[in-house]
Amino acid sequence: MTQASFMPPRDNSKIPVGISSCLLGEPVRYDRGHKRSSFITDILAEYFDFRPACPEVAIGLGVPRPPIRLSGDPDNPRAVGVSDPDKDVTEPLRAYGEQMAGELDYISGYIFKSKSPSCGLFRVKVYGAPGKSPSTRGRGLYAAAITEANPLLPVEEEGRLNDPVLRENFIGRVYAYHRWQTLLAEGVTPERLVAFHTAHKLILMAHGRQGLRELGQLVAQAGEGDIHALAARYGELFMQTLGHKATRRRHTDVLFHLLGYLKRTLASDEKAEAVELIHDYREGRVPLIVPVTLFRHHFRKHPEPYIQRQLYLDWQPAGLGLWNAI
Repeated sequence: MTQASFMPPRDNSKIPVGISSCLLGEPVRYDRGHKRSSFITDILAEYFDFRPACPEVAIGLGVPRPPIRLSGDPDNPRAVGVSDPDKDVTEPLRAYGEQMAGELDYISGYIFKSKSPSCGLFRVKVYGAPGKSPSTRGRGLYAAAITEANPLLPVEEEGRLNDPVLRENFIGRVYAYHRWQTLLAEGVTPERLVAFHTAHKLILMAHGRQGLRELGQLVAQAGEGDIHALAARYGELFMQTLGHKATRRRHTDVLFHLLGYLKRTLASDEKAEAVELIHDYREGRVPLIVPVTLFRHHFRKHPEPYIQRQLYLDWQPAGLGLWNAI
């Protein structure tokens, strides 16, 4: 398979990704501990250039330190000391998040520490009146500042990366966002936007046909009016569409779509084998990598120009093994 024409040549450069320092094994937690993730340090580090930060240390809380928690209104909580509620570090955490959002505007993703009052993304506890159960609608103040400053940035928590579907979705969005950043850095033109969209059609199909249709309608307007305004709308919808998890049914649709490009070149027994593997995948008997490997083989033997411009079959490094588990 060949890379789409708008892409730079493949090399060994890593994608820059922000991360909570403790996930890399740095002893920066309140109790001098860390939360090292072997998947992150042993596998993802081969492909991502991690840019670590610990906001609580950065604002001067030190190690070790008295722990903090979120308190008050879940929609606008304060970060206060657990044992000393008068110690309020809300504004320093928010300010540091805004500062880092500006300094890390080049990153292509961020992995946060779950449940943290500074870094948690989802279901962070927010404590209210004494005797009442805490709300779980909170978000860490640093994480909130980062995501508010860059709503397109792919973000995830380390614990959710243990789910194969969520892991594939997050890493796929990181790679896609990095390609989008590359396009913007090189300069958007109508021709480049069309090439970008063409290369991602099958990936987008796996995430939702409605988003694919709406993006296609936007691309059809390329060459009419302000290309930068159009690209801004495209980028927002592109990342929004990829935020929907690719399902087994949608991947099945993509596989049958691929088979359509081989119907005149494959022998009848080869077509039957491909159909059988697609059905096996749809029923959960084999992982996605099995039919994908077969299609890679067939398209190497029978090159198809349109498929050669697609990224679906080859967007991820083999070492990540993302499609071995879904």
